[in-house]
Amino acid sequence: MYKFHCLNNISPIGLKNFTSQYEQVDEVREAQGILVRSAAMHDMEFSENLLAIARAGAGVNNIPLQRCVENGIVVFNTPGANANGVKELVFAGMLLASRDVVEGVDWVRSNWNNPDIAKTAEKEKKQFAGTELEGKKIGIIGLGAIGVRVANTAVNFGMDVYGYDPYVSVDSAWHLSRKINHVIRIEDIYAECDYITIHVPLLDSTRGMISADAIRQMKNGIVLINMARDLLVDEKAVVEAIDAGKIRRYVSDFPNPTVAGKRGCITTPHLGASTEESEINCAKMAVTELRDYLENGNIVNSVNYPNCSMGVCQSAGRISIFHKNQANMITNFTRIMGAECVNIAEMSNKSRGEVAYTLIDTDSRASDAVIRQLGEVSGVYRVRVIK
Repeated sequence: MYKFHCLNNISPIGLKNFTSQYEQVDEVREAQGILVRSAAMHDMEFSENLLAIARAGAGVNNIPLQRCVENGIVVFNTPGANANGVKELVFAGMLLASRDVVEGVDWVRSNWNNPDIAKTAEKEKKQFAGTELEGKKIGIIGLGAIGVRVANTAVNFGMDVYGYDPYVSVDSAWHLSRKINHVIRIEDIYAECDYITIHVPLLDSTRGMISADAIRQMKNGIVLINMARDLLVDEKAVVEAIDAGKIRRYVSDFPNPTVAGKRGCITTPHLGASTEESEINCAKMAVTELRDYLENGNIVNSVNYPNCSMGVCQSAGRISIFHKNQANMITNFTRIMGAECVNIAEMSNKSRGEVAYTLIDTDSRASDAVIRQLGEVSGVYRVRVIK
């Protein structure tokens, strides 16, 4: 019996994907798997029972990834599960910014008790006149699951679409419309586009990428949309650019003191994945990832360990080893197993930066002595017997 704990409310429809071999527990220390959305985990103590954490969403800033690496705890996320919800909010933001809808609605609310409001509106509506999306140039920075959907939808809106992503995956490339202009220099996005939307993860290399210098390279009257992470953008520079007339509107899904309520800023309360459909999709994917790992040792969509999958074990035994990515590790593993006459039926070793993961199927079950020796190899974080 596997045990799991939910740190946040997780869609019950997604949780139904657990089988009768799983039990939801109230005590987190009993759980082998944790499902989480936004709960802060950096100060949590992890029990030896914990094997995996599945984030029902994309961002993992709330999870101590390095500590999980060192404890042999796999951290999953659910890339693409909320892509449609975020895509739709991007276009909602673009339309709100382009047609001056927010200010128009505020005007109506402030004049609700005017008996001649309809007649007055005909005189005042010119101050809320906007522009249409059709025929405008949109630049999409990041062509992952969300960026591809935004790009293809923009084509259907009649926009001239420019996409920038030096690391675009084969899968994303297959799903992109042929009408999209794939640019090599991000500066071309800044110089050419009327709308710019950002869809990249928050990394050291992307933090503050929309800087004051980047803004200076943009066209006057640009509409900037940020549904990814607020720290990708130098928002103080954005507010200054709005005051200077350089940026027409800044649409963000991340309210903070810098942009909340500021003129020219349209800020929503982190609604990107806040749809029933997105929450269900994220929960389903998180449960699937957690089950495949707990039952088979397979890693798919991990953010701290390499992906590694060998399907369902057909041999007598399966062992997984979490270790540093350094020389002679496989030699040490096979030497220990060979000395105890444990024959390896199949093996997969994958690395990711400084860490590696080895999955081994054996023709006979490894003894406790073999598992202990594997765990004593210098550079090994954890050894797990799956079967």
